[in-house]
This record gives sequence, C-alpha cells and structure tokens, in this order.
Amino acid sequence: MTTTTSEPLSHRDRAVLRAVAGGRCRHTSEIGTPLLIDGAYSSDQLVGVRLAAAGLIATEPGQGATTITARGRAALAAA
Repeated sequence: MTTTTSEPLSHRDRAVLRAVAGGRCRHTSEIGTPLLIDGAYSSDQLVGVRLAAAGLIATEPGQGATTITARGRAALAAA
C-alpha cells in the first residue's frame, strides 16, 4: 500500500488500524520503527511502515504514541 495507489486494506491492515484506533499501539525508537501492539512486536514487521507511508497512522515524534489519522478512519470505515 502506498500513498499513490488505492489498494484495498488487507484483513491484517484493518486489524492493526482498529488496534491503533483503540489506543493499543506504539512505535519504538529502534531502527525500522517496529510497531508494538499490546506491548508485543507485530509479526508483520512492515505493517507500521506501510500504514504510515499510506497516511493512515501517525506517530508523534519522540513520544512513540501511534494514532490513526482521519484518512485511516475513513479507510477503516470504508473497508
């Protein structure tokens, strides 16, 4: 998924977006910015990068808190 295409969200993408919307996710400060869901690393190492690149989630610099964007909410509602 990129910001220039409109590929449909996978089941995993939708599940992660729901977790982010529920306040259950954060990014670590490690290289590659792994996404933590309920305190555990996501098995899909690129899901956070993919959703952030598509503008569906955002992380506050220095905070690690990951939030769903308006675009992410719209994509989740449409899925």
